[in-house]
Amino acid sequence: MTDAAWRLSRRTLAMLPLALAPARRAGAAGYPERPITFIVPYPAGGTSDILARLLAEHLKDRLGQPVVIDNRPGAGSTIGAGIAARAAPDGYTLLMATSTTLAINASLFQRLPYDPVADFAPVSLVAGVPLALIVNPALGIRSLADFVAYAKARPGELSYGSAGNGTPHHLAGELFKTATGIDAKHVAYRGSLVAMNDVVGGHIPFMFMDMSPALPLIAAGKLTALAVTAPRRVAAAPDIPTVAEMGYPGYEAVAWQALVLPAKAPPDIVRRLHAEVASFLATPAHRAKLIEIGLEPLGGSTEELIAYIKSEIARWAVVVRASGARVE
Repeated sequence: MTDAAWRLSRRTLAMLPLALAPARRAGAAGYPERPITFIVPYPAGGTSDILARLLAEHLKDRLGQPVVIDNRPGAGSTIGAGIAARAAPDGYTLLMATSTTLAINASLFQRLPYDPVADFAPVSLVAGVPLALIVNPALGIRSLADFVAYAKARPGELSYGSAGNGTPHHLAGELFKTATGIDAKHVAYRGSLVAMNDVVGGHIPFMFMDMSPALPLIAAGKLTALAVTAPRRVAAAPDIPTVAEMGYPGYEAVAWQALVLPAKAPPDIVRRLHAEVASFLATPAHRAKLIEIGLEPLGGSTEELIAYIKSEIARWAVVVRASGARVE
């Protein structure tokens, strides 16, 4: 994620007085009149699910209708995203989209059941998702430099896990291999939590993992975090250095989460939901919770998100090509 995207969070802060005020109903009068379905294209318990449930609770309180989480995992988020893309564009189906859904998949998949740009109406960027380089404590490694030396002494012997081929976890690992010159084998799992559990169990030595589910295990001593992939240190774990500051300038691999609707959703409903996301991000308790679990509150305008998605499609296409990842 570029510094430009991270600056959106500061703009959100500037919107505090406006965002905390009740959203106007002009143009969205009567909406919503029934429960809203919030599709999460990942399993329960992961970062997308945790964030969606926090946002859904806020939306329920603000909109006065239930917001029901519908987990539709599989195929690198394409199953859930495809369902959302085909839903009626009436504001009653939301999608928690990620950098995988809207950017990486555009170059990873030969065929997608949706168009990342044409089939969705972007509402707001919600949060950045820094990753942590985690290793099994039994390795006895406590620094990034020691880990790189350890890996270089064992070319081709180490394996690292990911949530699947072409996921941010996988591509962060490929970028790391290029930056450091290590040789490690990629093992694609069916979900990041399964891969992380195998690091804990010693079945694989390392991986790049979302901060949110990794932090409790790091605190409990079941995982060792050597570095984070963000351009700056993460507020939830300020003692963990960035990969860049540890001798690999320019290294950055941050995922992100955004709220989108099916294309052709009414503009007034898009504006209404954008205001509610801004309210969520501007509420001190919500911001504190996101930071506590290792997320970076972002925000920004709908127009900025549209431009950002297009730039991220181009940026990740370079990484996907270099990795050789491809899904037929």
